[in-house]
Amino acid sequence: MSATLTETSRTGRAPGPRLLRGLNWLVVRQHRAALLTVLAVTVLGSIWIAYQHGRMGQTLEAAGWPEKELAQPAVASTTGLSLTVTALSALPVILAVFLGAPLIAGDQEHGTAQLVTTQSVSRRRWLTTKLLWCYAAVVVSGAVLSAFFTWWWEPYRSVFSSPWSEGPVFDNTGPVLPALCLFLTAAGITIGLLLRRVLASMLVTFVFAAIVEVVWGEMRAYLAPSRMLTYPLDGDMPARLNESLELDRWIGSADGHLYGWGLCAKTTEAASDACIKEHGIVNNVVKYLGYDQMPAMQWTGAGILVAATAVLTVFTLWRVSRSPL
Repeated sequence: MSATLTETSRTGRAPGPRLLRGLNWLVVRQHRAALLTVLAVTVLGSIWIAYQHGRMGQTLEAAGWPEKELAQPAVASTTGLSLTVTALSALPVILAVFLGAPLIAGDQEHGTAQLVTTQSVSRRRWLTTKLLWCYAAVVVSGAVLSAFFTWWWEPYRSVFSSPWSEGPVFDNTGPVLPALCLFLTAAGITIGLLLRRVLASMLVTFVFAAIVEVVWGEMRAYLAPSRMLTYPLDGDMPARLNESLELDRWIGSADGHLYGWGLCAKTTEAASDACIKEHGIVNNVVKYLGYDQMPAMQWTGAGILVAATAVLTVFTLWRVSRSPL
C-alpha cells in the first residue's frame, strides 16, 4: 500500500501559516523577483541618500557654509548629487518599462493569462489584484525615495545646482515622484495589454515615457496662477524674486502701459535714456511664480497624474472584461 507524502512527512513539522492566501499569494509569488527588486532599490536608494545627506553636511561645514559661499559644482561633484538626481529622475521610466509593460503582456505572450482566466477567478479580479500589488510597490518606492530626497534638499537648497522649479528638484520631491511612477507604470501596463508582446511594449513604453517627461516639463509653469510684481526701474530687485521662477518681464510707464524688455536696449546709454524718457518708462514689471507656491503646484500636478492613472486603470479593466486575453 502506498502512502501519500505530505509536507509534514518531508520536513518533520507542519507548515506555518501564510501571510498571504489565494490570489494575492499567487500574484506575489509570480512577480516576487520584480517586487523584491523594487524593495531592494528603495532600501538601497534610501541608504544612499541618507549617506549623501550627511556627507554634504560635512562638506559644507568644512567649507564654512553658510557664512561662506561654496560653488555649486564643487558641492555636486563631492557629494554624488548628480548621480542621485539622475537615478531618481530615471526611476519612473524604469518602473514603467521593466515592471509596467511586462505585467500583462508577459502573461499574454506566454499563455499565463489564458490559463488563469480558465480557473474560478474572474479576469477582472485577477487583473485588479495584479494592479493593486504593482501600484502599491511603485507608490511606496516613489514616496519613500521622494521623502528622503526632500529631507536632503530642503536645508541645502541654496547650494543645489538646480532651482526648485526645474525637474531635478520639482519632480523628485514631495508627491510628484510617486505620482509620476504611478502614472507611467499604469501607462506601461495599458500599452502592454494592447500590444500583447513584451519587447514591443517595453520599447513603446520607453518612447511614451520620454514624451511625457518633455510635456510634463512644459506643464510645470501652468500648475499655479502667476503673480505680477512692479518695482522702480532703477530700484533693486525685491528679495521675493530671489527664489522665484520668472515667466516674463516688461518695462512699464506710469499709466500702466507695458513694453517689451528690449524696447530701449539701444547701442548707447544716451539713446536708451532718450527712449525711456520718450515712452515715460518708470517701472520694471515681472510675471513670476514664487517659491511658496511650490507645494500647491506639486499637489496639483500629482492630482493630474493620479487622475490620468485612474482613467488608464478604468480603461484597462474595461478592456480585459470585454476582450479575450
